[in-house]
Amino acid sequence: MSKYSLVIHGGAGTILKESMTPEMETAYRKGLQEALDQGYAVLANGGAAVEAVLAATISLENNILFNAGRGSVFGKDGKQEMDASIMEGKELMAGAVSAVKNIRNPVQLAYAVMTQTEHVMLNGQGANDFAASIGMKTEPDDYFYSSFRYEQWKQVQHSGEVALDHNIAVRDKKFGTVGAAACDMQGNIAAATSTGGMTNKQWGRVGDSSIIGAGTYANNKTCAISCTGHGELFIKAVAAYDVSCLVEYKELSLQEAMNVVVHDKLMKIGGEGGMIGVDAKGNAAMIFNSEGMYRGIRSSEGMNEVAIYK
Repeated sequence: MSKYSLVIHGGAGTILKESMTPEMETAYRKGLQEALDQGYAVLANGGAAVEAVLAATISLENNILFNAGRGSVFGKDGKQEMDASIMEGKELMAGAVSAVKNIRNPVQLAYAVMTQTEHVMLNGQGANDFAASIGMKTEPDDYFYSSFRYEQWKQVQHSGEVALDHNIAVRDKKFGTVGAAACDMQGNIAAATSTGGMTNKQWGRVGDSSIIGAGTYANNKTCAISCTGHGELFIKAVAAYDVSCLVEYKELSLQEAMNVVVHDKLMKIGGEGGMIGVDAKGNAAMIFNSEGMYRGIRSSEGMNEVAIYK
């Protein structure tokens, strides 16, 4: 039995202690710990890494604090369009959905694409039609409504600007995405990512979270990665797959490879954010080039911690 571990993230950006109330910080930490506990329970019971990342990501999607699922931000048309993906490293199976509406748990729909279709990605109305055909749980618009997300949108609604942040003010930039990466007892690894995207984004916009190789990637030979940041730049950098390439072809460690991509390659093109990852030996890393990243780690060696700031 190999060492098993789970890492999660709930977004990165300018997350400063002085701009966080004690109550809000407690709520974020509680949400991260709940997601860790949900995913880790799968691993501890001998479950597969792919099931663990699914459970952890669903927990984060159900928490209104995070920009995914229930907490998704408002787009230009005043509605939520969500992206998600999941990949397992043993057979390189993957599933993704982009620009879906009213789906309670987009990552669960991505998992269904992976396990119930011949495809990797379904988009927009087609993805919603597939969800209806398999009885995927949906919610009315008001389930996805939160007053603070609505106020953010109203601030930029008529400006034509797209906001990458939770709090709109530039100094408080946050990239809201959630994700998980895990290694199970059998040494299989997996990753999942889910997001509501950018406030006031163009309808139909797709970020890195649903793109295999950009926001999510998993391969037992190398690593499993979930990213959070300015999606367009993570797509251009093919960020998640780039880590895998550095591990495979340059024989860097997980930590070294993630450092190169986050602190060198992404920084050179203005890509702010971070990523989490595991390898098939159960090693885990959480790397970011922003002021903070909502994150957590739990392993069979007794590690169990959540963090927010640098």
